[in-house]
Amino acid sequence: MDSSVIVAVISLIGTLGGSLGGILVSSKLTAYRIEQLEKRVAEHNNFARRMPVVEEQIKELTRRMDEV
Repeated sequence: MDSSVIVAVISLIGTLGGSLGGILVSSKLTAYRIEQLEKRVAEHNNFARRMPVVEEQIKELTRRMDEV
């Protein structure tokens, strides 16, 4: 085989390996970031669910203070 063909095949293998490695790393990073965003959304939803309860408690405390 000609040396230029061997170099071309080795280059092809290196390029494919590098591309696939980059895709895998990028996919893992994207999955991690989505997971972090899901955690933040869950925290926000929990806060939004508790706020009406806190507001109601504040109203009740204010009413009690006005009575005194």
